[in-house]
Amino acid sequence: MKTAFAEGLGHKALNEMLREAHGELEIKGCLGERFIAAGMSEGNIVIHGTPGNALGAYLNGATLTVTESAQDAVGDTMNAGSIIVHGNIGDAAGYAMRGGKIYVRGNAGYRAGIHMKAYGDKYPVMIIGGRTGSFLGEYQAGGLIAVLNLDEPEKRIVGNFPSTGMHGGKMFLRSSCEGIVFPEQVTTRTASEEDMKEIEPYLQEYFSIFGIDAGKVMSETFTVVTPDTKNPYRQMYVAN
Repeated sequence: MKTAFAEGLGHKALNEMLREAHGELEIKGCLGERFIAAGMSEGNIVIHGTPGNALGAYLNGATLTVTESAQDAVGDTMNAGSIIVHGNIGDAAGYAMRGGKIYVRGNAGYRAGIHMKAYGDKYPVMIIGGRTGSFLGEYQAGGLIAVLNLDEPEKRIVGNFPSTGMHGGKMFLRSSCEGIVFPEQVTTRTASEEDMKEIEPYLQEYFSIFGIDAGKVMSETFTVVTPDTKNPYRQMYVAN
């Protein structure tokens, strides 16, 4: 794997190097460079430092690993591939995400999973190891979101207005969610054994990547959030 130093290059030159290396590149000294690996369909890219907005936008198959944190709009409209972040991420992660996986060890900002959707064989998955800000899963239309709150269980797992506009997909929160107000158009329940079987393969992959004790995490209560078919938001967004 070749190595590139981000300082002084700018995002255009950096992405040109990625294309020439077919995505097999280690980037060092990253500090706010935007659009890294946008649209990449191949390769394994390791990023040291903090990439800027829209990391992996329109990603189509490559694997990105960030050793620290990332800024806003991680995986914007990504179609396939994986983004692994060992720190925190900013706002609007996975905006309109329609495939692939985003795994974050730390926290996420506001509006993670906004407009997330699934179609055909495309099924997006986002797992946040810490906590998230307000409007988690806003207008979610498909895919799977999980928030684990591994580090600060005494703090609230999500901010305000989770699942606002949710009309598809599924959300798992590792919490009993007492005191959290959800909109009337969604249903919350304690995860069943069948629910946990659905999410387990993704969690096991996540635990393996970050070196987490799966037993302790899986023994805790998970709350499942899904659209309420009796009172759906779907009618607001989908023509009959």
